[in-house]
Amino acid sequence: MIAYVTVGVNDMTRAECFYSSFLLDLGYELEVINGELSYAQPVQSPALPEFYVKSPVNGQPATAGNGTMIAFQAGSQKQVRDLHAAAVTAGGADEGAPGFRESYGPNFFVAYLRDPDGNKVALFSSDPNEPGRDG
Repeated sequence: MIAYVTVGVNDMTRAECFYSSFLLDLGYELEVINGELSYAQPVQSPALPEFYVKSPVNGQPATAGNGTMIAFQAGSQKQVRDLHAAAVTAGGADEGAPGFRESYGPNFFVAYLRDPDGNKVALFSSDPNEPGRDG
């Protein structure tokens, strides 16, 4: 069971703008603790870990992990599109426009981003009640 996930950033103000542009709409609440960001669901759920945005404890610059990605589940394909656009507007970089991918299941609708420090983020929906890749 994953309890929390942490990403390192170099500019907390830019990070707050980026992460708040979509996490708040996904139901996370933001708490700023000692100048660092803690996003959590208001009701504790074992399926949804908390998400922390922090400066590296060792005092070195934050760097993105090669091959590391954090995925957040959205409620619909429209929400994936909307949140991807909001995150790009808030300083994120597009790493893959919203859409279906051939290598995933027919209902897996996903968009990829990089935060301002290069951390990779996915926003996805896999609702079987929405139109799938095959129509």
